[in-house]
Amino acid sequence: MADETKPEIPSASAAPAARPAAPKPPAAAIPDLAGKTTSVASAGGAAAKATVPAAKPAAGRDPDDTSPLLTRRAWIGLSWGAFSAASAAALAASGRFMFPNVLNEPPQQFKAGFPNEYGMGVDERWKEKFGIWIVRTPDDLEQRASGFYALITVCTHLGCTPNYLPAENKFKCPCHGSGYRLTGINFEGPTPRPLERARVVLADDGQILVDKSRHFQWELGQWKDPESFLKA
Repeated sequence: MADETKPEIPSASAAPAARPAAPKPPAAAIPDLAGKTTSVASAGGAAAKATVPAAKPAAGRDPDDTSPLLTRRAWIGLSWGAFSAASAAALAASGRFMFPNVLNEPPQQFKAGFPNEYGMGVDERWKEKFGIWIVRTPDDLEQRASGFYALITVCTHLGCTPNYLPAENKFKCPCHGSGYRLTGINFEGPTPRPLERARVVLADDGQILVDKSRHFQWELGQWKDPESFLKA
């Protein structure tokens, strides 16, 4: 009897044959998170995605206006406001320049008190307010009489205000050294001509009236005019 071939039975200690590896699932596509946020999930541990709508532009803004502080419309309004304010200031300055400041100047006429209130010589009480020296003299240079004349306190060189120096019996300009005698005649320094006199008359109430709107110049022979000197 022929021997039957028995199939070989693998022993229990033999290792099973290796199985082929299962194919990996394809990688998940990365989601587009623009305008969205994610939050941690539920108690089960699964991550849940909460969709949040993108921020809307503030009211009054253009859709493409991304300025963090002011809207484009506000910037335009601010620019126009600044331009209008600057234009108004320039216009006001130009208008002020067109009108001379005549209201703040002292009046051209004023009453200087009664003649018996003055002694001989130079009186400076009206220098600061009206720019006038009133001089009382026993013998005027041109009128050949006693009385009053009003000298205008403006140097005829460049317009500075001279000072009265009683110790030297003269008027002296501090700007360039021009000197004038008490009559107003120039005798030193660069000044080209004497001081000018103002109109001086007696008012209806008996006071001395000085009128600076009318000037008298010695070199033109105007000191002979009766209104350039008040006899007293």
